[in-house]
Amino acid sequence: MSTMPPQFPLEIRSALRWASSTVYFLRPITTVVPPSFRHRTTLFRPRCFSSSSSSSVKLPTKPPLCTADELHYVSVPNSDWRLALWRYLPPPQAPTRNHPLLLLSGVGTNAIGYDLSPGCSFARHMSSQGFETWILEVRGAGLSTRVSDLKDVEESAHELSNQIESTARAAAGKETCSDEKQATDIVESAPASDVSVVGETTAWDESQLVSRLTSTFMRLSERLSGFLSEGQSVFMSAKLFDKIAMLVDDTQLYERFNEIRSKLLSLIESKQNSGLVNQIRELAQRLVNLFDDGQKSVSPPLIDLHERLTTTIEDFQNQLDLIVKYDWDFDHYLEEDVPAAIEYVRAQTKPKDGKLFAIGHSMGGILLYAMLSRCSFEGREPSVAAVATLASSVDYTTSDSALKLLIPLANPAEALSVPVVPLGALLAAAFPLSTRPPYVLSWLNDLISSTDMMHPELLEKLVLNNFCTIPAKLLIQLTTAFREGGLRDRSGKFYYKDHLPGTSVPVLALAGDRDLICPPAAVEDTVKLFPDNLVTYKLLGEPEGPHYAHYDLVGGRLAVEQVYPCITEFLSHHDSAA
Repeated sequence: MSTMPPQFPLEIRSALRWASSTVYFLRPITTVVPPSFRHRTTLFRPRCFSSSSSSSVKLPTKPPLCTADELHYVSVPNSDWRLALWRYLPPPQAPTRNHPLLLLSGVGTNAIGYDLSPGCSFARHMSSQGFETWILEVRGAGLSTRVSDLKDVEESAHELSNQIESTARAAAGKETCSDEKQATDIVESAPASDVSVVGETTAWDESQLVSRLTSTFMRLSERLSGFLSEGQSVFMSAKLFDKIAMLVDDTQLYERFNEIRSKLLSLIESKQNSGLVNQIRELAQRLVNLFDDGQKSVSPPLIDLHERLTTTIEDFQNQLDLIVKYDWDFDHYLEEDVPAAIEYVRAQTKPKDGKLFAIGHSMGGILLYAMLSRCSFEGREPSVAAVATLASSVDYTTSDSALKLLIPLANPAEALSVPVVPLGALLAAAFPLSTRPPYVLSWLNDLISSTDMMHPELLEKLVLNNFCTIPAKLLIQLTTAFREGGLRDRSGKFYYKDHLPGTSVPVLALAGDRDLICPPAAVEDTVKLFPDNLVTYKLLGEPEGPHYAHYDLVGGRLAVEQVYPCITEFLSHHDSAA
């Protein structure tokens, strides 16, 4: 059996350190949730987009990336996110079914994993079996977006499609882009700097930097409008000053800097008052003056001090922006995204008993387990008639999952230092090293697919097109599944495994024999929680092969023969209408 190489933890940590220095070039999320709306409690009814009174929710023109029959969007409560729903319609000759089917993807992935090609499409296969099939892309994934007008949604979908495909082509070497061209693109797309260069002379825009510093310190004082706790705000403020201090360390300016730092930290930690902005602006001016003195009078002069201060502030502001823009966790998916999708699909398909079938891969299956647990705890009737999970568990404590190595990285301080993990960018960068000589990262392939189980072109498409950026807050909550008691809600007080024995929903749980991410032992630990008459467990893979890794259950070359039929049989058995 494949095992993780000794260098695995070190390489993962190095990758995340690299991520912390590159997250600022990620696809921007342009709209921020208004703080006043974030905490509003309302009765939720899914809204749909309309370009007319007909309330059409289907995009008139699908982007090239979407290979479904239709692309729909639905809004979610307490958020300005518009979630993409890929719809696959059964052909006329398919058997009639009573329940539509909703597919949920893994962490940091989009709909492509369920629809890799015409010959390797779980979504298309299930629709051919008569199930109207929908794939949900949760917030931050795939073609989901943060715009409200229907016209803007369509434009955004096409833009996102082009970005995903062009990034994949570039990573695969099918599009060439010289280092000089990349540098030019970055410079052209970067925000205007506070330093302008004319010939060999540098013009120092003092007022602009004072304004930028004042704005940054005020955002910290306001706790990013509620996105940070008081302790987090203090941590981030100290981190910023530590970075600035490095620019004047071991110079005669350091004592003056410490005096300004002390006063600014005191103001940032204090409660707001009417004079706070002016006091912070005055200290920001003193800080800029100090750097100006360093540039002119310190012996020897501090080279490029202005530019380095500007870069430090810009990077820090970008980090604050990421904390706000990627402010969601597992419970946001569970409480907002998935219910929005379920209600929308129910409204579109109108099943007689008002229920759906649902299938989840990896985190998608964990979401289904968590949903069943919540329903059991609250005494609610689940909105699903049956569920199937692929490589999913709510308790990894006894298994040897490779993801255990990420636990030390998932702590609140790391979430502030590296607010996002650009999984798509990391895998795209690593892919050539895992598939081409000297194959230094070939072990990464074992995390995704077992040897010879996936066609090379499909594996490449999966790696380069399927993954996106993950908020650190999401990872922090998911890592509770590796601690005693298993996965918890964001409060840390509700254990999702505790209420699974009380569910009334039939469950099919599938595991792969060579799955290093969700080993069979983890799947079995969750299966044991269900009543025997409601759960069916199947382990895919044979001692002499074939073997199934994490994604082979969905996109492996034998999945259509060995995996899909058992899922179809299970759902067909429970497809009676109430």
